[in-house]
Amino acid sequence: MLKVGRGANAPPFIVMDVIAAANARAAALGPGDPRVIRMEVGQPSTGAPGGAVEAAIAAMREGQTLGYTEAFGIRTLRERIARLYGERYRLALDPARVAVTMGASGAFPLAFLAAFDPGDRVALASPFYPPYVNILTALGLEPVIIEAGPESRFQPTVAMLERLDPLPDGLIVASPCNPAGTMLHRDELAALAAWCDGHGVRLISDEIYHGLTYAEAGTTAVSVSSSAVVINSFSKYWSMTGWRIGWMVLPDDLVRPVERLAQNLFISAPGIAQVAALAAMECGEELEAHVRRYAANRALLLEALPKAGLARLAPAEGAFYLYADVGHLTNDSAAFCARMLAEIGVAATPGVDFDRTRGARTVRFSFCGATEDMAEAANRLRQWLAA
Repeated sequence: MLKVGRGANAPPFIVMDVIAAANARAAALGPGDPRVIRMEVGQPSTGAPGGAVEAAIAAMREGQTLGYTEAFGIRTLRERIARLYGERYRLALDPARVAVTMGASGAFPLAFLAAFDPGDRVALASPFYPPYVNILTALGLEPVIIEAGPESRFQPTVAMLERLDPLPDGLIVASPCNPAGTMLHRDELAALAAWCDGHGVRLISDEIYHGLTYAEAGTTAVSVSSSAVVINSFSKYWSMTGWRIGWMVLPDDLVRPVERLAQNLFISAPGIAQVAALAAMECGEELEAHVRRYAANRALLLEALPKAGLARLAPAEGAFYLYADVGHLTNDSAAFCARMLAEIGVAATPGVDFDRTRGARTVRFSFCGATEDMAEAANRLRQWLAA
């Protein structure tokens, strides 16, 4: 019998299975059946900004060469991303430290391969974005799960790290985080970065939800550490999930190692997506309108879900998720979500995707859809849970 590699044993990303189930449910709707409301996936219901689409069309019509680019992306896009750090964070960033990637998903293996060796231990707080753990495991790294709770807003703390024995080789943080939507405030991120720098621990900061915050702006790890790796994406704030375009900000010691890996693993991000991303960065008015809609959806659900019987919610300081404790209703969130989809046509993601020990009692609702859909979903949930 032929050998099957270790990576083939990676567990599924359950939200993708929920998407498939919601698609099947939508395709099987009969006359009078309620349409499916999609709250399972973090995909903005809006498409790419108009300027991005126009730029992509123009590039193709004008016969621009949209083949391979430099491994780190076209220079104008890297320069524009560097300028974003001045606009958003008041930081001067050398474009040479910017690497354009095939989405954040393409950035994670580059970061992990460049920063760590097989067998290294990388810490992260639970609940977490599932591919962190699945990619680490596939690469022969050891995830070290720190169970975080409401008392720390589901974020890691220095005290939690101090209790680890042995200390990890790396730490992944996400602010705002998926699934809880909570943030590391500046002093908290600075404390974690200082601890990492003082203990030789590489900090990986997932910042793909920056721009989507509702009280205070996000703090970038670039501002508190010279050794951190920052990962961002055009998928969320810029509404460009399918374009598969993201970036990294690298410390000096990892620039060339990551470039060599990118050359071999990916060659380059799609040229047409890079052209579109560059144009998207000038579409601020359209994008801020999306943020206002997310804020309205958040406010609506924070009022409506407790009235429906879902009162134990994470603070949702950023991103577009509400993480609900449903332990008073079920000890099987996967079955609960399956019934919710089958009986009232609301698709949501069971917490077992994000927390392998406590997730059977939690559900993640995404609120990046249309406001009228959020209101209808809350109404269906209220009636369903009252029945």
